[in-house]
This record gives sequence, structure tokens and C-alpha cells, in this order.
Amino acid sequence: MRLRNRLKDHRAARGWTQADLAVMAQVSRKTINTIENEVFTPSTLLALKLAQVFAVAVEDLFYLEDDD
Repeated sequence: MRLRNRLKDHRAARGWTQADLAVMAQVSRKTINTIENEVFTPSTLLALKLAQVFAVAVEDLFYLEDDD
């Protein structure tokens, strides 16, 4: 299984830049970029913080996908 995300979709729907989201989540813009590109898997704490920023459930941002 692979962790996938809809972070870019949610961010774009609100008209936010990666830098905007980074400020709100108190992380670097590079962190947001690497999460969106699925290079970096966020900690549980960061995933929860991002969900809180968007006012959605964690499952709305992150989901598991089968490898097959």
C-alpha cells in the first residue's frame, strides 16, 4: 500500500500557494512541496495539523492506495 494525498487539490481550490499553506501549518514551503509530490510522508502530527488548517478530516487529505 502507498500513502497518497489530495493536498494540492485542496490548496488550489482555496487559491493558496505552497508558501501560504506553509505559513499556516508552520512548516517550510519545501515541506509542503515534498508532501504534495509524495517524496515525504508527513508525521501524524503534521497530517493532523494540515487537516486542521483545511478544516477537513485527515482522510480527506491522505488515503491509502494499493500497489497493484
